[in-house]
Amino acid sequence: MSNKRLEQLLTFLADGSKDPFIKYAIATEYAKIGDHENALKYYQDLVSNEPMYLGTYYHLGRLLEELGHTDEAVEIYEKGMMVATKVGDMHALSELRLVYQSALGEYGEEDDDDL
Repeated sequence: MSNKRLEQLLTFLADGSKDPFIKYAIATEYAKIGDHENALKYYQDLVSNEPMYLGTYYHLGRLLEELGHTDEAVEIYEKGMMVATKVGDMHALSELRLVYQSALGEYGEEDDDDL
């Protein structure tokens, strides 16, 4: 593996780091190098085990869209908007709404006014 940052992050995780940012950064590094399988694995782990880690939803959704899984991306955006609303992060909510509406537009669905 030639990605020094990724190697360092994986070492932090192997050493027992519980900081969700480490998994987020690992997923992001995998996405950057085109290793979508590992990127998905780490993003999905965060959604399952650290559901309040808000940045995950945007990036996981975008990756799913890139891979042609728009329906799954829409679900992830919806979950992210619920979390953003719950924690009162209006900036994250706004960003998630934009990508959500874009995904719905490309997917041919109506906007969900409940979110």
